[in-house]
Amino acid sequence: MLATIASATLLGVEGRGVWVEVHVAKTGLPRFVMVGLPDAACRESRDRIRAAVINAGLRFSGSEVVTVNLAPSGLRKSGSALDLPIAVAYLVASGQLKASAVESVGLLGELGLDGTVRGVRGALPLVEATQAMRVVVPAENAAEAQLSNREVLVGTNLADVVSALSGDRFWPDPPDLVVSPVAPGPDLSEVRGHRLARKALEVAAGGGHHLLMLGPPGSGKTMLAQRSVGLLPPLDDVRGAEVIRVHSAAGSLFGLGAADSGPAGVGPLRCDAAGELVVTAPFRAPHHTATVVSLVGGGSSQMRPGEVSLAHGGVLFLDELAEFPAHALDALRQPLEDGSIRVSRAHASVSFPARCLLIAAMNPCPCGAGTPERCRCSEPALRRYARRISGPLLDRFDLRVRVEAMAPEDLVDAPPGETSAAVAERVAQARGAARRRGVSANRELSLAELEDHTRLTPEARAVLDSALRSGRLSGRGMARVRAVALTLRDLDGADGTLDAPTMQVALGLRAEVGVALAAVA
Repeated sequence: MLATIASATLLGVEGRGVWVEVHVAKTGLPRFVMVGLPDAACRESRDRIRAAVINAGLRFSGSEVVTVNLAPSGLRKSGSALDLPIAVAYLVASGQLKASAVESVGLLGELGLDGTVRGVRGALPLVEATQAMRVVVPAENAAEAQLSNREVLVGTNLADVVSALSGDRFWPDPPDLVVSPVAPGPDLSEVRGHRLARKALEVAAGGGHHLLMLGPPGSGKTMLAQRSVGLLPPLDDVRGAEVIRVHSAAGSLFGLGAADSGPAGVGPLRCDAAGELVVTAPFRAPHHTATVVSLVGGGSSQMRPGEVSLAHGGVLFLDELAEFPAHALDALRQPLEDGSIRVSRAHASVSFPARCLLIAAMNPCPCGAGTPERCRCSEPALRRYARRISGPLLDRFDLRVRVEAMAPEDLVDAPPGETSAAVAERVAQARGAARRRGVSANRELSLAELEDHTRLTPEARAVLDSALRSGRLSGRGMARVRAVALTLRDLDGADGTLDAPTMQVALGLRAEVGVALAAVA
């Protein structure tokens, strides 16, 4: 007898629909065969299913020929989410459950040896990809699955799922979707002084421009970066849906730290004061020992999003930038430019979203002092340190500023700075102007679009031409400086006319760190 049940598998951050076909024959050499490009986790399901069926009080005969086909056969299947549909399809094919009981019902979930239905990673895209309007999911994934447009049925163990499908018992009510409220983060007013760095942070948030801060330890680089996410505007529906999908695929939608859920952290899903669900901009700060795969995504068996994708729609903060492996940093060059990354392996190619604001911080030299009077580093050490950041990567930073240590009297007596809320209003104004140009931030504008939306005064054109002729700017850098100048105008509520003072400020926000690195290169 043949049974077919709808399910899904996860490929990157997208779910792909799968039809689980099980045929049970009474004649032939007893065996359990699985075809359709299953990975190791799928192949191991035969042992989990056998034990789960028996411990659920159901029959699993060892004298049958059981053939499982996971269609489409050309799509590689990964993970353990197919355990439950395979087990239920076997019960239908072996005559223990009526075929009508599983019509228009999809199933997802891993099975324990005792029949418990366990949660899986990427429940939301899996449910959306399942070709059925009613989907049975594990209890721990039920809250996440309710974000989809499908009817969610909760399965706690195999015996209860079979009883509910047979109509012998009611489906348990899905748990309420409980998320943490939006909590105020650290405020920019807590940062004393640092007028230039604060301006650079505002411009970075307003135009999506990547920012590099260079300064001695304790000067406030990390403190500034941690307040950057509070300046970003609320995510729109499209970007918010992308963020939810990425974090669901990583298993961190609610900030839960399951052992196989990828990088643990605070989930982006929150509720506001009115009780409405909102998606907050993520803030990711990986350690400098992070590998290439952990930063850009991928994996040998299951393709998972990396930190640059988990920061999609928010901020990726790389502290101690020069301590990251050089090849890992250079792997970020393409996603920083394109806003997405395509990871190719022998068995699959996956595209991950990666439109984030990169903020990096580093010391001016290995000893951290930075000034010739206090630096203890030798010239060869300075040269090696400068070479850790490649020129092409450095060119991706539209803003490069020095963050000097504050004088003791300034730290004690300086008045509080402008609040995050006040700066965020100007940032929202700049982002609104960018949306009217058809992009989410000015950094996404091409050179042709910048030509359409800006006008250089003769004096500004002379400033830009001088920077190009002196070698301070590359072709990409010219477009980036022009985009920064446009962001400066947007923050001031002005039009797209770029004058010489605005262009000089844009160049000043870019040049300082580059000159400092070139001095020891």
